Amino acid sequence: MADPIFPLTRRELVAGLGSTVLGPGIALAEGRPSLMLQAKADAVALRPGAPDTPIWSLGGSTSDPGLRFKRGDAIEATLANQLPVPAALNWRGIDGVPAAEPLVATTPLAPGAKETFAIPLRHAGTFLCDLRLLGDGQARPSSARALIVAESEAVTVDRDEVFLIEDWMIHADGTAITPGLDPKDATPIYTINGRTMLDIPVRTHERLRLRFINGFQRHVIAVKLEDQEVRVMALDGQPSEPFPARNGALVLAPGARIDAFIDATKPPGSTSLILLHNGKEARPIARLVASKESPIRNAPLAAAPPLPSNGLPTELDLKNATRIDLTLGGPPTEWVAPAAFTASARPVFRVKAGRTVVLALANRADIATVFHLHGHHFRLLDRLDDGWKPFWLDTLAIEAGQTQRIAFSAGYVGRWLMESTATDWAAPRLVRWYSVE
Repeated sequence: MADPIFPLTRRELVAGLGSTVLGPGIALAEGRPSLMLQAKADAVALRPGAPDTPIWSLGGSTSDPGLRFKRGDAIEATLANQLPVPAALNWRGIDGVPAAEPLVATTPLAPGAKETFAIPLRHAGTFLCDLRLLGDGQARPSSARALIVAESEAVTVDRDEVFLIEDWMIHADGTAITPGLDPKDATPIYTINGRTMLDIPVRTHERLRLRFINGFQRHVIAVKLEDQEVRVMALDGQPSEPFPARNGALVLAPGARIDAFIDATKPPGSTSLILLHNGKEARPIARLVASKESPIRNAPLAAAPPLPSNGLPTELDLKNATRIDLTLGGPPTEWVAPAAFTASARPVFRVKAGRTVVLALANRADIATVFHLHGHHFRLLDRLDDGWKPFWLDTLAIEAGQTQRIAFSAGYVGRWLMESTATDWAAPRLVRWYSVE
């Protein structure tokens, strides 16, 4: 059923993706920014008055959930594994860095080990990293970290806020279970930046850039900003032509990111709820609280221009593209669990660098399935395969029984993963790979 205060059904939630799409540890090493990440035991406060819930994380908590750099940085990233199991660092949205590609280019890091690799940040945007590639069925679930890369050019905003939204399945004894397991009687709990509720003070005529990240393990979500004009500026880390979010709602597949601008115009002392819809019901997770301070300026800012381009191609050669049919879900296929993946496995396809690739993604599962492409961003093609939506994505949810076509320019030589996961907590994460030569 649709929720009366946020009228979306689960089918409408997934369908909306096709039409709406939608600190500590940072140092300076010899002039090059470095990023120190620790895979370690941690805890998160999920139940008022009860002990914290043990989890695994990438470093300690901070007031800002985003690790911040600027476009053009070549960061030196180090992962130290303090967990009792192998760890694989999985990046979302960082295109064209073979050295950082898990499983196909790097092997999982053994307990007690450490590795360092360089990551050139060619693109500005909102990105994500986590330990979840090998997380199914492990002893504890893990949290994600946002990676924020600022544009080289000036962007006219007063504040830049990250909203990392995550879900946890909690038993009565307070323990949390990992995805890939039957949740049984577990209760879902949702957090935003590690909290169950967040207040964001805003001043009149202040412009905010809100970076929403779906850190859910499996589910598509919608986020609605009540009584606000929301303007979408970027999807999955890549700029789009600005467009208004219908009814102030943003739909995100697991791992997807949306950058939106809002201009604060509400009377001092008023509040606007930020609602999370999980496909069944809506609940508040944050509030925009209008400050009683004087306005930040005398009048609202003019409409924002598009964000600076990251240089992705403006045209794709669909006529001469390499075309691949790829089945998701359904009967057993060549998709495998990450723990069972071997580098000697046959790739889905091989393609010469610079060629356009069109993938026809057919979902044969009986529920929506999420597809994530490593290494490259893609365009979502129109139904007639004669054009594309005016934005780039790296993640797409596909309804049961449906086929979606995507296209990308294979610009980066290397071996790259594909991920497929049904939108059910107990569903396994599955992978295959492709090669650009």
